[in-house]
Amino acid sequence: MNINLTSDKIYKILENEIVQLKIQPGDFLSENTLCKRFQISRTPIRSVLQRLQQAGFVQIVPHKGTIVTSICLKLANQWIFQRMAVECMVLRDFINICTPADVAHIRYAQECLQKIADKLKNAPEEFDINEFLVTDLSMHKIWFQATDKMFLWENLIRPQADYSRFIRLDVVGGRNVPDVMKEHQELIDVIENRDFTAIEPLLKRHLYGGMRRMGSQLFSEEYQRFFTVSEKSN
Repeated sequence: MNINLTSDKIYKILENEIVQLKIQPGDFLSENTLCKRFQISRTPIRSVLQRLQQAGFVQIVPHKGTIVTSICLKLANQWIFQRMAVECMVLRDFINICTPADVAHIRYAQECLQKIADKLKNAPEEFDINEFLVTDLSMHKIWFQATDKMFLWENLIRPQADYSRFIRLDVVGGRNVPDVMKEHQELIDVIENRDFTAIEPLLKRHLYGGMRRMGSQLFSEEYQRFFTVSEKSN
């Protein structure tokens, strides 16, 4: 038994691998394989799989095994709506109180993201999707920090079975990098110009961009097994 691996650590490893699409929708998770991989007994593995099911990442099917769930488009859409509604209000508050130092912080985050984005053109093999997504979120995080809304932020970005995977698939399938860079610059302009009327339409275009970019790909043969339209039942 691997005494260094707790159930919490194993859960986090599998959760990350599912969110990062290393383990994909429709894949089966075998208890025996997981026991061998983590060198741990069956009881904690079953506990981990039950937690993953409660979080919506897998479905345990009696007499068949554990299968990774599809991404539910309806739920992903609702998560996007929730984030847009909250972030619009937070960004309004931020623009009211932001300082030149805050704007400089945002510009620095944008410069860091641009360096990562440039790899996609100049050295595609060095482009790291996870690094891009984390740096992208770091810019949005600034206005939540400045307005003392970090509880809301942590809840909006916590790993989630539908929205978290959809965002990552957008990078891979929709190639969202040019759009993200352009829209981030527009967000900076909105903040500097204190253009309150532009907040909602811009954030709506930015956060719903994945749905637009993926478009018909959502229903293509390549991605068919990734998605479901109906909501999951508990």
